[in-house]
Amino acid sequence: MTAVWVYAEITPEGPSSSALELLTKARTIGDEVAAVALGPGATGAAPALGEHGAARVYASDEEVYADTLGRPAAHTLHALIREHSPDLVLFSTSYDARDVAGRLQAKLGSTLMSNATDMTGAGSAQMQIFGGNRVVDVALEGLAPRLVLVRPKSFAPEPSGGTAEVVPVDTPVPDELTTVRRIERHEETAAGPRLEDAKVVIAGGRGLQDPSNFKLLDDLAAAIGGAAVGASRAVVDAGWVPYSYQVGQTGKTVKPEVYIAVGISGATQHVVGMKGAKRIIAINKDGDAPIFRLADLGVVGDALAVLPKVIEEIRARRS
Repeated sequence: MTAVWVYAEITPEGPSSSALELLTKARTIGDEVAAVALGPGATGAAPALGEHGAARVYASDEEVYADTLGRPAAHTLHALIREHSPDLVLFSTSYDARDVAGRLQAKLGSTLMSNATDMTGAGSAQMQIFGGNRVVDVALEGLAPRLVLVRPKSFAPEPSGGTAEVVPVDTPVPDELTTVRRIERHEETAAGPRLEDAKVVIAGGRGLQDPSNFKLLDDLAAAIGGAAVGASRAVVDAGWVPYSYQVGQTGKTVKPEVYIAVGISGATQHVVGMKGAKRIIAINKDGDAPIFRLADLGVVGDALAVLPKVIEEIRARRS
């Protein structure tokens, strides 16, 4: 019997989308699937986790897991693993999950793989390299459980209609593991859908020439309706927009119905975060830009001249 666990991060709205994606995959490779949910809302998230494949949810609603960094969660996971001996534990690649997985690996001494894009079995995985141009098969060896960090949007979350048994977790957390605490949270407000969930994503790059020109992307998103605005790493690093906008290898992975790349050259690091889009539209004044090799529709021209006309046409048609 192969036991696969998912470290399920909990948000104020319920389990993270990545947790549901991982559970959907876990039930295809494991005979026994469980989720570990730690922090406020964990017990309440159990029905959704069960619906996506977890037969058992190890849950604790203790505030300590939300108020501190990864040490308490790694400590509790370690205790649960020693008691139940799963074969594989899947994590998302969020900052918090990476922190927990790294600390847990130091305690276990087992294999830790990052940036996986598929799980072909409890002991094998795949990852993409060279901007997704090559897929590498990876054998996971060493002591169980193997620990794997999986890129978001690698799997589509699909409910199976199951239910989960909730197993309360009461592992005591030593005081010395709670000395580093979060003292403040900042939630960025967003007028539209989340970047990861939007059906249309409009991303801007250096070709926009100035931070103020990102307003054109906002106007286009509003004209389309239900669209989200993203950005390349270059403009995020330049301080034009917040990091939450970043699409790419070190940012967010998106798989919208339509991806509109505006003034983005198409560097490998960016492409890996958006190449799963069903349709790609590129606007760039450089006709030789690599982004055109991916595009279903390419417009060679100055984005600052093209966008106002596109916005005007969409508004006219919708009215």
